[in-house]
Amino acid sequence: MIVAFELAGQSFTALNSGPNFKFNEAISFQVNCKTQDEIDYFWAKLSAGGEEGPCGWLKDKFGVSWQIVPAELPDLFTDADPEKSGRAIMRCSE
Repeated sequence: MIVAFELAGQSFTALNSGPNFKFNEAISFQVNCKTQDEIDYFWAKLSAGGEEGPCGWLKDKFGVSWQIVPAELPDLFTDADPEKSGRAIMRCSE
């Protein structure tokens, strides 16, 4: 069984490999969010029936890994102020 689909203009193909291969964190989807409302919306929808994780990571009810990312996160990680970037990195390693 093969399915082709598109998310945000990106084409994907998925196939059912049977019970021998399970979902794991080797493949995940990232959702970049501009507002807290977007973060809350996608987090609630995708984590429903799944499993919440640290630093914006979750698994949906099918076991697919997702990371819900605030748009400014890359800027926080690379901020010229080492104290500021350090706080952002530490929050994601907790």
